Amino acid sequence: MGFFDGLKRDTKQTQTVAAEPVPQNQNQPAPLAEEAAFREPDPEAIEVQVRDVEASYYAAPPTAPLKSYKDKAPVRHAIGQTKIIAIINQKGGVGKSTTAINLGAALGEMGKQVLLVDLDPQGNCSSGLGVEKSLIQRCIYDVLLNDVPIEDVIIPDIAEGLDIAPATINLAGAEVELVAEMARENRLKDAVGGMRGRYDFILIDCPPSLGLLTVNALVAADKLLIPIQCEFYALEGVTKLLDSMKRVKTRLNPTLDIYGILLTMFDSRTTLSKQVVDEVREYFGRLVFSTPIPRTVKLSEAPSFGQPITQYDPKGRGSLSYIELAKEVIARG
Repeated sequence: MGFFDGLKRDTKQTQTVAAEPVPQNQNQPAPLAEEAAFREPDPEAIEVQVRDVEASYYAAPPTAPLKSYKDKAPVRHAIGQTKIIAIINQKGGVGKSTTAINLGAALGEMGKQVLLVDLDPQGNCSSGLGVEKSLIQRCIYDVLLNDVPIEDVIIPDIAEGLDIAPATINLAGAEVELVAEMARENRLKDAVGGMRGRYDFILIDCPPSLGLLTVNALVAADKLLIPIQCEFYALEGVTKLLDSMKRVKTRLNPTLDIYGILLTMFDSRTTLSKQVVDEVREYFGRLVFSTPIPRTVKLSEAPSFGQPITQYDPKGRGSLSYIELAKEVIARG
């Protein structure tokens, strides 16, 4: 057998082997499956998937139902004489709600029982303490106009020692609706009067106006705490506020007086802040609290996290300032 005969024989065997079917790997996709995998996807199916992902990403986390007054933790000390303080200034943006939240929280952490009444239709105290307004069934509006007992709207233990009577946008109509009501100036006084003896302090956060809501606060309060910002127009509007206080004192609330003047948004780096401090201290004398509240980023950030500054930044300048203020408030009795 020659060389070419052997070559023909090998070639014939090779062709025979190649003709045999090659077993397919079971893990490999069939040709039709591979073709389907690279087929252009259905746009409508993609849109549905994207909507599902977005819905799950942006969905609000589940929230627990709001507690009621009957769920309040037991008070561990004897309550003395309740002091009702209205935090008031007809000028907006001076730190009324910030002071109401953080002074209340600081007093609570010092072992006091505090009720914060949100009387501002904007409801900044409520949202600033993390209250989910969509879950509020009744608010301070219902207390003023629907004769609902204030206990039925109080959310207890929103922070240590701190309860809140929240506000919603419904309160915006109260100014008009109160006009036709009997004893319209005494609605809040009658409501919070029943809470005397249950709290050491009741703080009322007033709206930036001198309407009927503010008059209700003036009639209900024992004393006024007036925040004044350390800026150019610091004393603007304070004169009108003092005139309103005198009229209410003469006709409706003989015991009403100024409890203290609080300097807010103080910036020790500017000459203007120092000049305003000197001017206010010269005008009001000993009524001015020794502790000014500094302008800090953390104080501005805390409400967006639903926390008072004593929780959000306990070691910061803002927190330490409100703690010192709370000590002064307790010392003044």
